[in-house]
Amino acid sequence: MNIIKPAALLLAASALVAGSTVAATAADPGGTRVTALQQAADQVLADKPKPLHVSADAVEYEGLTVTEAPRTKGAQDLACDYGHLCMVVKGTKFDFYKCQTWNLTNWTGDGPFTNNQTRGTVAKFFNQDGSVRWTSTAYQAGTATWDPIWSLRPC
Repeated sequence: MNIIKPAALLLAASALVAGSTVAATAADPGGTRVTALQQAADQVLADKPKPLHVSADAVEYEGLTVTEAPRTKGAQDLACDYGHLCMVVKGTKFDFYKCQTWNLTNWTGDGPFTNNQTRGTVAKFFNQDGSVRWTSTAYQAGTATWDPIWSLRPC
């Protein structure tokens, strides 16, 4: 016999009342709450870094902010702060601002990107074997094919 825990029932009812899929959360077996954005980030960040802050509209890691992608047709509509490398992958916006290698998984499809780092900064995108697949020198914006990118280094 399945018994629904009162907290899970309350959570489900709250999500229905709120009427937002972005704000909806799920409880993992450890009892922590995970936002839909964090689930989307976990699907493409291979190392699964621990978030510093989680809300319904953003997940902040050390050096990366993940938000819902804007309804954009291209890089010209993709807001990206100075000093950052931004891209949309699978409907999620990734805003990198720390110089480190980020390991990825399931990074596929096409999407806009903006390399708005210090002029001349080279972002590198890597194949599975670690070889460079392509680079972007700041300032640059456009549409990229992510099939497949296994890691990236914003600087």
